[in-house]
Amino acid sequence: MSDFAGMEELLQDFLLEAGELLSQVDNKLVELEKHPNDRDLLNDIFRGFHTIKGGAGFLNVEHLVTLCHRTENLFDKLRNGESTLTPEVMDSIMAATGTVRDMFADLSQSMQPGPADEGLLESLEAAISGRPLPTRAPAAPGAAAEIPAPAARATTAAAEDINWDILHAALTGASMPATTPANAPTQEVARTLTRAVNAAEPPRTPVNTPIQDLHGPGRAAPVGSAPAQSLQKETTIRVDTARLDQVLNLSGEIGLTKNRIANLKSQILHGRTDQDTLKNLDLAVSQLDLLVSDLQNAVMKTRMQPIGRLFQKYPRLARDLARQLGKDVELVLSGEETELDKTMIEDLNDPLVHLVRNAVDHGIETMEARRAANKPSKAIVTLSASQVGDHIYIEISDDGKGMRPDVIRDKAVQKGLIDTETANSLDDRQCLHLVFLPGFSTKDEISSVSGRGVGMDVVKTNITKLNGKIDVLSVPGQGSTFTVSLPLTLAILPVLVVRLNNQSFAVPLSMVREIIPIKPEELQRVSGRATMVVRDEVLPIRSLARLIGWQARQAPAFGVLMHAVDTTFILAVDGFVGRDDVVIKPLSDIKPKGIAGATLSGDGSIVLVLDMEELLTDTQADTPGSLFAHLCQ
Repeated sequence: MSDFAGMEELLQDFLLEAGELLSQVDNKLVELEKHPNDRDLLNDIFRGFHTIKGGAGFLNVEHLVTLCHRTENLFDKLRNGESTLTPEVMDSIMAATGTVRDMFADLSQSMQPGPADEGLLESLEAAISGRPLPTRAPAAPGAAAEIPAPAARATTAAAEDINWDILHAALTGASMPATTPANAPTQEVARTLTRAVNAAEPPRTPVNTPIQDLHGPGRAAPVGSAPAQSLQKETTIRVDTARLDQVLNLSGEIGLTKNRIANLKSQILHGRTDQDTLKNLDLAVSQLDLLVSDLQNAVMKTRMQPIGRLFQKYPRLARDLARQLGKDVELVLSGEETELDKTMIEDLNDPLVHLVRNAVDHGIETMEARRAANKPSKAIVTLSASQVGDHIYIEISDDGKGMRPDVIRDKAVQKGLIDTETANSLDDRQCLHLVFLPGFSTKDEISSVSGRGVGMDVVKTNITKLNGKIDVLSVPGQGSTFTVSLPLTLAILPVLVVRLNNQSFAVPLSMVREIIPIKPEELQRVSGRATMVVRDEVLPIRSLARLIGWQARQAPAFGVLMHAVDTTFILAVDGFVGRDDVVIKPLSDIKPKGIAGATLSGDGSIVLVLDMEELLTDTQADTPGSLFAHLCQ
């Protein structure tokens, strides 16, 4: 068992290193397509495949070694000038790197990858020998690809070979048909179900087989071990040793200060309460407070990772999708050195994939349309990141056709997402934000890439979960820009602590604009709801008591001017405690509506952290006129 554990650790190390190396290779391949004669790039890519092949050989992953070796031979021909890099050759190389990544996924589940697709190996061999290759645009990552003709014929054959009587009996629980051998119903059902699946979906290659070599001769991977070995979400992080040294130094200083405070405490307990002793205690406590703050910041920096580790996945994605759609698109990256909390980087992947795909598919016109508009045939999509204060801003912009607010508004009405009265009250910015509604799509035809109205609403939902915001600007004929703003970290949340019925609640400070007094004589009734006029703007008042289902003991005296879910409102509360930075602790085995978690105040009392987004979705929380009537009693 110890041999298995040791080899599994080597496997995980290989997958981590090789995965990063393969992402770098993908980016260099996209760059190589622009500069096919760059020998330095060719040498770098060659070395990358050679390194991956060496690690796979050490782990006895035969089929991965075979694929890397053949691809490596092709790069050797290219760098020696014996072959020419054509779009068809690049498609084969990209398909090879995609298959290598699939093999990594199999290895992460402790499964031995099967052989690469024969068609891929033949195309690589043809490129090595200089034979012509078939022209075939690659499928975009994550998109459903067309089934090749041989696979389609195999699918048809599989469908014709299905025993539909047995399949019906297996799915409905009915008795097996009499023609089925009594001694082999299970095997027949299994074969029938397999044929049915193969008829419904294209066959997947490579085929997984339990990995043998990692566990010694004749020993398969233990049952149930695969999920534990999955690398879908990394649990490790690379930290600069200088940052760890800073944490160690601060820990040492905190230890010395703690000893100083303990000594002063002992003196005070023995009756020494003169002015100098109390002053020294005050200085020691102040120093400890400063050191703890520095340590907190230093620990947070160990979680920060350059966002370039995430960005490096997207040039390949944009390139493949553009090839599939027949467009010429270049993805330009900037600000890769900007740092963000590692957990947020992982959760950002899906939203950014949607935004990049949306820019290439929806934002960029066809090459014919760009030429007709006197634009360069090559479109530019820019993905950038920057830090401003304690927030990170990520922008995805394109130089495509842009969006017309009136067209988006009419499309939303046509799909029944909003009514005509609401549509007529929207300004241009609000019309652009309609693209985030569930089910919204400007495409009339559904393709493997888009048209189902799923994507942008998911983007906004995921960004909101990260306490972030997304905005969109667009100029018809010139392009669109989506801007995502995020806090640097979710580990520590700045909050405003408010009071209601002698209980403390915390609301995210990012939503708070200002604090204002609530005076009954300044209230107005608009559409049956209590409102106040703040700088010529009529704002609704939402009672925190009603939002959380409590009975208010007194008329609220203060209001928190807040902005959430594209709406501005005043949250009515009894009073305030102040601003604080808290570490949210989830509530075990319980999830009250509208409560994100809990923390402790300075006096040791429990403070509930409110999830305002969830509270505001409760349409029954603030009935028309109820707060107005309560305030005016």
